[in-house]
Amino acid sequence: MTIRPDNRLLDAPMQPLTCRRCGAGVEVRKASWHQTSVQWNADAAGTCQERRAAGPGVFPGCAALRDSIVQAALDGEIAVPEES
Repeated sequence: MTIRPDNRLLDAPMQPLTCRRCGAGVEVRKASWHQTSVQWNADAAGTCQERRAAGPGVFPGCAALRDSIVQAALDGEIAVPEES
């Protein structure tokens, strides 16, 4: 069996981002204006106020982090590939 490498990270790598509300540091990748990937780590999960408030189980996402990502993309701090 041959495993095909995921080349998407070459075009749009994960980038560090800090939530503007709580300071949680995550890795973010914007594949487009409509698609975002977020990589949480243990420190960020423990720092995020919304994640802690949600308790164990399914976490639908953090509105403050989402707003931070949008603003960072608008400010050019997070790269967003141009759609073709």
